[in-house]
Amino acid sequence: MAARMRPRNLSEVVGHAALLGPNALLPRLIKADNFGSLLFYGPPGCGKTTLAEVIAAETESTVVRVNAVLSGTPELREVLAEARRSPSRKTVLVVDEIHRFNKAQQDLLLPDVEAGVVRLIGCTTHNPGLYIVPALLSRSHLFRLDPLGVDEIAAFLGTALADAERGLGALGIKASPAVLRQVAEMASGDLRRALNCLETLVLSAPALGMVTDEAVGAFARERRIRYDDGGDDHYDTASAFIKSVRGSDPDAALYWLFLMLAGGEEPRFIARRLVICASEDVGLADSRALGIATAAFQACEMVGLPECEYALAHATLFLALAPKSNSTTLAIAAAKEAVRSQPRQEVPLHLKDAHNAFNKGQGNGGTYQYSHDYLDGISGQDYLSKPLSLYQPVAAGAEAGLAERLAHLRKLKEAIRSRGGRP
Repeated sequence: MAARMRPRNLSEVVGHAALLGPNALLPRLIKADNFGSLLFYGPPGCGKTTLAEVIAAETESTVVRVNAVLSGTPELREVLAEARRSPSRKTVLVVDEIHRFNKAQQDLLLPDVEAGVVRLIGCTTHNPGLYIVPALLSRSHLFRLDPLGVDEIAAFLGTALADAERGLGALGIKASPAVLRQVAEMASGDLRRALNCLETLVLSAPALGMVTDEAVGAFARERRIRYDDGGDDHYDTASAFIKSVRGSDPDAALYWLFLMLAGGEEPRFIARRLVICASEDVGLADSRALGIATAAFQACEMVGLPECEYALAHATLFLALAPKSNSTTLAIAAAKEAVRSQPRQEVPLHLKDAHNAFNKGQGNGGTYQYSHDYLDGISGQDYLSKPLSLYQPVAAGAEAGLAERLAHLRKLKEAIRSRGGRP
């Protein structure tokens, strides 16, 4: 039914008011048949291919449809050669899942796209910045399509249920607005999934009967959430997860954690992110965080799903509730910048290795002062030829104590120097 109910013109397209509204650019370009190459980017079921098909249908052009999964280079060469042989036909090339074309295949499109031999309409669920070659991306107008809203999907489901020609109207099955809304909510913005769900529920309902709440509930228990573990969902959800931990929101962090797990994300990937977060975002404010995150990673290795959910949740909650400090992150950046931008410092003679007679003969380590022989382990010696200030503590959690300790050590060192280096 999803294929039968595909919109036939722009007025039937569901949602995307910002893209297709009365004052939007795209409808004007389509009406004037004056558009160049287009790229539609968005999650499954949001209407990318539908919009491409509608645009192709509303232009006085020869439309060639290609699926990048099924089509190879020879077919692509033939399509482009035919377009060059018949320029008056104004070829529109619709490529579904264009991210599946490799770099060579995408490069093959470039000369004819640039010359206007074909107008490309590409559809992709994957980030164009990562999967479309820059040259092709720069020659195309990119439109991002968002998931459809629940109200938009529910309204279209009502249309499909009543349409006797293309929809399910001929079966005489009814469904309440509440049921249609439940189906729309299950679809996670994917209209095709919603239509397939409704069709299954209607076909399983008794003749001339109703789609019940119980039937929807039973269907919901079997559903799989929308999650592309190799595309934007993977990166966006992981980003939301870590930012929620960093922002000390345990509820949001747990939600994104279990959304990733429900979507099939590899637990070890999540655990690795927690290990990084433990040092990057919690750091010295609570050094226990690194041990707990590392233990969670080891637990994932040892027990796997579903039991490792406990360790992941444990670590997530601990890190989310821990005090936060990025002083380690800033110190790393400062150290790298010092190494990159300043002349390399030579190791001071008193710090050089003195484990053999030759080195000792060169004076290595001769004036080194053993720290444990001094009060608080501070001898007053320098450990850089040119002093640097890279680590700046913050007053967060346990690091507040470390900040006090560092201030005390610096004061002690300064006192030793004022006495001419005497402890």
